[in-house]
Amino acid sequence: MKVGIIGSGAAGLTAAVALARLGFDVTVIGPGIRESNSYLAQAGIALPILEGDSPKAHFLDTVKAGKYLNDEEAVWSVISKASEVYSFLTSLGLEFETNETEGGHSFPRVFTIKNETGKHMTKVLYMAAREEGVHFVDGFAEELAVRDGKAYGVFLNGELLRFDATVVATGGFSGLFKYTAGSPANLGLLIGDAVTKGAPARDLEFVQFHPTGYIGRNGVFLISEAVRGAGARLLADGERFVDELSTRDIVARAIYLQMIAGRKVFLDATGVEDFKRRFPQIYAFLRRDGIDPARDPIPVSPIAHYTIGGIATDLWYRTPVEGLYAIGEAMSNGFHGANRLASNSLLECIVSGLEVSRTIARDRPREGEVPEVPYRFDSLGDVDSLRGLLWEHAGIVRNAGSLREGLEKLDSIEADERLKLLARGVLECALAREESRGAHYREDFPFMRKNFERPGFFKGRCGL
Repeated sequence: MKVGIIGSGAAGLTAAVALARLGFDVTVIGPGIRESNSYLAQAGIALPILEGDSPKAHFLDTVKAGKYLNDEEAVWSVISKASEVYSFLTSLGLEFETNETEGGHSFPRVFTIKNETGKHMTKVLYMAAREEGVHFVDGFAEELAVRDGKAYGVFLNGELLRFDATVVATGGFSGLFKYTAGSPANLGLLIGDAVTKGAPARDLEFVQFHPTGYIGRNGVFLISEAVRGAGARLLADGERFVDELSTRDIVARAIYLQMIAGRKVFLDATGVEDFKRRFPQIYAFLRRDGIDPARDPIPVSPIAHYTIGGIATDLWYRTPVEGLYAIGEAMSNGFHGANRLASNSLLECIVSGLEVSRTIARDRPREGEVPEVPYRFDSLGDVDSLRGLLWEHAGIVRNAGSLREGLEKLDSIEADERLKLLARGVLECALAREESRGAHYREDFPFMRKNFERPGFFKGRCGL
């Protein structure tokens, strides 16, 4: 039985290893691991397995950060597998260096490796997949092959690659925003594609902006939350203005409000000992721009970082399309609620990769003759205009007028219709959610409202 996995990040590679060990013929499609957001993940993976910590404490932190929009079954399902995740990763040879505290956590449960954890994790997972005989195809998956509610594989350069089960592990769509430290290839093309083919999206309005992005001469980078956990302070005009270890939505919004008031915001890390040793990746790119974090304040700005919404799945990572599954940041089943707790993303990646392998083994998607499946991809079109539109009209602070204006502008942009559909989903669902909750902030509705304590689904129109 053949399984195709689209995406070579932590979720996709984990699924590949687990499926290969179960005897499936596995192919991973995507660019090299360095192009994945998982590779860029700095801080670490949240695991409530140390003495003094507990899954219940981690559960409560996750739900509090998610502003009580989380699916509690999904939260328990992921967090309860933390011990399995730790055993799986260490069995592959991954060695964690230390554990730290990040914003929103009540315990130092974030396991890290030199604050470039994703780099080390994806390398280990890639080597394990190679050892298990997983096939790798370098290329851009243009379209899902779906007909009559069943998935038959994926189109690559116009050619159908046939699979009995297809797993979308492409990451989220933060690349649809003008400023992001993630991979610019993370456009969410297959998320939009899935919606057109019968798999709705969920919670698209919740886009997490990382508080401390760095927009420099050599590109956009992330200053890990762990730097603030190590004692770095946020300053505007020399004064501290926020609790640096509050959840990301609070800190990002506080920085944004300082900036629109005309103040420059800096991260003061001069009091952090051994910065170069503890944060080598961050130190290296700052030095390339002539900043020495031991002496110089670091200019920071919020940037699009993580998209909580994605293809809607059940607890076992199935979509409504037979034979089509989604894992990692590409999917949404309510684990994160309205705001992702720091370092829960890599935990979700590994859990979803392991779990989807068991789901596929149970489902055994039926093989059969492949019907003629239409292929429609032409080009991505004017992606930059979409990025600018979402940054301007669906950014950190939103309101009805700006969202409606964005929807009007969207019609005139010439881009792939699936990307436009996804952008429309973000704008429409943000407009429909007339409250502020987690990563979604409406200045015209600045408080949470009980009647909106429910997820939103997008099937071409937003249902809240």
